[in-house]
Amino acid sequence: MKQELIEQLNEWHEADKHQQIVDLLSTITDEERDYESISLLGRAYNNLGHYEEALSQFDKISEAGKQDSIWHYRVGYALYYLKRYEEAAQIFSRSAQLEPDVQSTEYFLRQSIHKAEKQKIEEIRLAKKKTSMERGGSVKEKVLFSDMFLADFWEDSEYARESYQSELPTDELIDSIEKELGYKLPSSYIHLMKHQNGGVPKNTNFPTSEPTSWAEDHIAITGIMGIGREKRYSLCGDLGSSFMIEEWGYPDIGVVICDCPSAGHDIVMLDYRACGKDGEPEVIHVDQEDDYEITFLAENFEEFIKGLVSEEQYDTSEEDKEEDLDKVAHGKFSPLLEELCCRVTEVDQVEQKIRSICTRIVEEKGHFSFHADELSYVMYDVQFWLYTKSYPGTSREQYAASYQNIIAFGGEFSQGGYAPSFITDWLDHRIKEGRIVQNHGIIRFTDSYEEEVMNRLKEA
Repeated sequence: MKQELIEQLNEWHEADKHQQIVDLLSTITDEERDYESISLLGRAYNNLGHYEEALSQFDKISEAGKQDSIWHYRVGYALYYLKRYEEAAQIFSRSAQLEPDVQSTEYFLRQSIHKAEKQKIEEIRLAKKKTSMERGGSVKEKVLFSDMFLADFWEDSEYARESYQSELPTDELIDSIEKELGYKLPSSYIHLMKHQNGGVPKNTNFPTSEPTSWAEDHIAITGIMGIGREKRYSLCGDLGSSFMIEEWGYPDIGVVICDCPSAGHDIVMLDYRACGKDGEPEVIHVDQEDDYEITFLAENFEEFIKGLVSEEQYDTSEEDKEEDLDKVAHGKFSPLLEELCCRVTEVDQVEQKIRSICTRIVEEKGHFSFHADELSYVMYDVQFWLYTKSYPGTSREQYAASYQNIIAFGGEFSQGGYAPSFITDWLDHRIKEGRIVQNHGIIRFTDSYEEEVMNRLKEA
């Protein structure tokens, strides 16, 4: 394939014009396609989310790709997003052998291994439950919530009444909602809704044995959806179960019953995979921020409700703030951040300037994290300037893969995680402003904005 065409395709890739790549390469006959064109076509399908089609393309060049780390990376990427984590881990491992120390490969390898282990545990759990049900051990006699429990369960607020709470459901309404959803609702859920049909509970946290996007050891809910269609947060309301599954892409395995403080980026569901549509569902947490990863919460709805605890149980804000202040003041920089800082001659004591900005962030927020606020944007700018100064031929894809190793997962001086969408949103914002420019797939600050970033850093 001609170099001029490769450059054009890479330029479209950096501009997220993946369908144009597919359209162009699809006009080339199979006989005319070479290794590079098929590989780039597969990459475009990956970026469009057409992972099966991507694998089909990569399979055509599998023999030639045996010693190509990029081929293995792209195949692993497709397998990862098809949730074929064990296969993905094997492929990423081979990619890492062929080309060691590639940060994006190492990240996906770690994630694939973690998710493969979790997937296996979940498969065993579901298989055990199905076996138990087949042997007639699935349904237990339910102990209904006591009057004393119900009297102190719900929080009374205007927000809860306006957004969640409907009139008590009739048997006819329950039957209608079940038919619309396609699932039989648990008796304990119906019993709770006949006391109050949706709302915000006083206890909004549920302990977990593993970390999620919300916290290391628990999740939080905003409210519990009622049986109805009238309120926004009711099972068949505007922001109800069907909306979250159809519009947000949550797995079609049951019924969404709780929204969470992330405004759609994680939810709580009734999971009917093991019990069938008429059985007693488990309760799970689904994490959209982590490719819809599922975390088991409770054997049934009653267990989930009785397991909710007060958010005060997890209120370690003051301790967390002190820890984060110490971290940003004294924590060791990641190897990549140390490397980038060592190459700076334009700003004196750049390490201390970075620590100063991050201290202000912790003082304002109470914790060390970057979001979409002004100071976070300063740190996004600083990291981008540091990285592209040392690696001037950086593409958008390369920077997105490298970003996590600067501070997000940087060891001692680290946030321990990040939301990739915040980085891409910042990039898009700076590009739209004209402060970041793209040329043949390479991204950089304009000279004038680079000067502005350096001046802000000097003043920190």
